[in-house]
Amino acid sequence: MIKDRIEATDFRDAMALLPTAVSVITTNGLSGTHGFTASAVCSVTDSPPTLLVCMNQSARSHGHFVDNKVLSVNVLGAQHEPISNAFASKLSSDERFEQGSWTKLVTGAPILEDALVSFDCEIEHIQEVGTHSVLMCRVVAIKPSESQGSIDSGLDESLVYFNRAYHYVGQVEPI
Repeated sequence: MIKDRIEATDFRDAMALLPTAVSVITTNGLSGTHGFTASAVCSVTDSPPTLLVCMNQSARSHGHFVDNKVLSVNVLGAQHEPISNAFASKLSSDERFEQGSWTKLVTGAPILEDALVSFDCEIEHIQEVGTHSVLMCRVVAIKPSESQGSIDSGLDESLVYFNRAYHYVGQVEPI
């Protein structure tokens, strides 16, 4: 059924059918260390390397990301479902970061050591659109998984969100 006016619930239901990678977005700086789970992340351009991250303005850590002006995008593998759930929960920031092992690259934003890939970024521009902020982030460092491409590792499946549930995508058998 085609409607002239699109209701928010109809839009959310339709977007649930768009599979998306799951990432944990983190920041660290004068405003503290914070993070959240996101599926609204995409590349913008490779010259200069830039990512787009969408964040709800009502999120409790929103102001911290704006203040710190840095973030990392940690792309999660199938084994990271508990970390995704922790960063999407009401746990405190300290409790969230008890999940997984973390390190830092250039900006100081936490990098998940065994993420499929992590992008360390400086936030260059913020655009408010409706309920969300669109963060335009220049990538200053990239850390790929050390097990990337290792068929025996079993860690090369990506965690994706589709139809309001987690799924795993990736090649686990050699071609």
